[in-house]
Amino acid sequence: MVHLGVPPVMSGLAVGALVAGIGSILVSLLVACFGLAGAQAGWGGWVAGAFAVLGGLLGLAGVVLGLIARRQILRTAEPPAIRFTGRGWAISAVSCGAAGLGITVLSFASALLLQLA
Repeated sequence: MVHLGVPPVMSGLAVGALVAGIGSILVSLLVACFGLAGAQAGWGGWVAGAFAVLGGLLGLAGVVLGLIARRQILRTAEPPAIRFTGRGWAISAVSCGAAGLGITVLSFASALLLQLA
């Protein structure tokens, strides 16, 4: 039986996870900006909370998809099966997603504290 050499393919999960992770960092910066800018006017907590939900979901998606992509990439496959690459992208996605999630939580908490003070 002849096995054709199938070249490795970039994991789509790793790419999507990295996009979600970077998006969570960008949205977390919006949480910080709107939360701090509107704290004195009274609307900062509401707007920051709305963006915090989006930033949290994106961060969580980046972490979960990055871990699933890493598992997909590390899986060994027989020669006719497709092999996936993108281990660095998956690790970066987990890092960016966790950082975005952390910045979102800290920014939202500081916006609430400033608004209540």
